[in-house]
Amino acid sequence: MSKPVIICDFDGTITNNDNIIALMKRFAPSEWNTLKDDVLSQRISVREGVGRMFELIPSKLKADMIQHLLFTAQIRDGFSDFVQFAKDHEIPLYIVSGGIDFFVYPLLNGLVEYDRVYCNESDFSGEFVQILWPNSCDDRCTNDCGCCKPSIIRKLASSDQEVIVIGDSVTDLEAAKLADFVFARDYLLEKCETLQLRHQAFSTFYDVIEGLKKRQEAAV
Repeated sequence: MSKPVIICDFDGTITNNDNIIALMKRFAPSEWNTLKDDVLSQRISVREGVGRMFELIPSKLKADMIQHLLFTAQIRDGFSDFVQFAKDHEIPLYIVSGGIDFFVYPLLNGLVEYDRVYCNESDFSGEFVQILWPNSCDDRCTNDCGCCKPSIIRKLASSDQEVIVIGDSVTDLEAAKLADFVFARDYLLEKCETLQLRHQAFSTFYDVIEGLKKRQEAAV
């Protein structure tokens, strides 16, 4: 069997908090709360909900939003060592995020090569922020994901590759269902337990490194 491929979420996984929620709390009018609840309860799709949330924010606030996250967002402990571990063991690592390019790339700068990052894009040319969807669902997914993690997995992983997913939220659930193994926290951990998916809980990326080492040893 070839090397496994790792698909890692960004918001709430690489970063300690969800950056979209942080931006909404700081910059959006209160209507965003209803949209968030509709997404979490799956009454509307992630793509519709996130798109409508950002449409509440004036484009002129772009620089303020970036600066806010650069000052407040925290990278989860052990992430840089985890990236180095994957490189040292020649394990392909991709960051697949429902986040937006204008903050994902600055926060990952110097940590992960941009060609290993899949995320949504943004357009600030109008009065309000518009979100673009370059990684939309393939013909095997009907969830209107926005950044469709299952579709990206099907594109990146070969049929004989073990797929490892790392995530925390509702946007990682469909990817977790396709995975051979999941490192999970928060909402995704509860779902992995309920659905009896093969998984390990994690708090820091040091937990993930140790879990990967054990899997390597077991495979020998």
